[in-house]
Amino acid sequence: MTAPQPPITFDARPLTDPVDSAAVRAFTSELRARQSTSASTSTIIGIVAASVAGIVVLPIIVTVFLSLASASGSPGIAVIPLVLIGLVLVAVVLMIWLGVRNAQATRYRLSRFAQANGMSYEARIADPPLPGMIFSLGRSRQSTDLIRGTRPRFVEFGNYQYTVQSGKNSTTYRWGYVAVKLDVPLPNIVLDANGNNSFGSNLPASFEKEQRLSLEGDFDRYFTLYCPAGYERDALYLFTPDIMARFIDNAAQLDVEIVDDWLFLYTQRKVSTLDPATWAWLFGAVGALLTKFDQWARWRDERLLAENADAVATASVPAPAMNAQLPFAPPVGLLTPPPGVAPQGRRLKRSTRWLPIVFLIGFALFWFWSRLN
Repeated sequence: MTAPQPPITFDARPLTDPVDSAAVRAFTSELRARQSTSASTSTIIGIVAASVAGIVVLPIIVTVFLSLASASGSPGIAVIPLVLIGLVLVAVVLMIWLGVRNAQATRYRLSRFAQANGMSYEARIADPPLPGMIFSLGRSRQSTDLIRGTRPRFVEFGNYQYTVQSGKNSTTYRWGYVAVKLDVPLPNIVLDANGNNSFGSNLPASFEKEQRLSLEGDFDRYFTLYCPAGYERDALYLFTPDIMARFIDNAAQLDVEIVDDWLFLYTQRKVSTLDPATWAWLFGAVGALLTKFDQWARWRDERLLAENADAVATASVPAPAMNAQLPFAPPVGLLTPPPGVAPQGRRLKRSTRWLPIVFLIGFALFWFWSRLN
């Protein structure tokens, strides 16, 4: 294990300090001015549904109660349910108003928190252009409450959601993530944290078992590591014992993905929150890992060296001398591979999740058997 890291210091007061209502309103107005004025599809649907309820449903209910009162000869009978309906509507409107107020105050606090710690705040981004495994699934993809820092490297904390349609039903999945920009592209490597799994992996993708790599020490107790076939030696170069210890000590409850020149930390809880303890945990994890990323910048894919050497030789040597010995020394730039990853290392190979399919087949067979008997 590594030596204990010094505690991460940050100003958490804006997360819990009382807020001024006028300041919240001013911030909300400024936020609306910065964002697009076009309403989203879900907003339009909600407005249409509320309008239909107000224009059609409520008059029908009132008419029914008045008819019952007229038939019974006692107008007082209709008054009680109408009053109850009015109270319910008032309660619903009050709850919506309080929810909006709380959401506005939360955004204001997060913005102040980002400002106090030298970071920036963004309320919402639709379809964020990130290469991680969760960012290409479903529809209605959006990141919310993003907090970004640029020193010593770019880091983004955000909440993310997407919706998956299955027949007439739809399910919305929610994640929290931390995105860290790396110096160079690296092979696609996934660390599936064992501590946050229940019945199998909680990741939205599964990978071919042949890509699993066992590392030394206790690392396999905490993570299942996947790397592209043929990149086992490269993964061992990247995950040296000191780096493995950092992940175990600081990120054992987080799933990790390295893809292109990004590192992602995933969790199925909110990352951008008003809880100071959550920020202390995340800042500590990211801070502990950042100190080790400089050595990753030195990694190069040797496969690109061979590809570039072949390309230069093909372009530089006249056709009759293709098979002759090169009459010149290779350029100095070719002695070290350029930054990048060969095509076979850029993405892990996915596999099919058979458990849901087996369950559905078993349910169908059981239903068919029960119908026959």
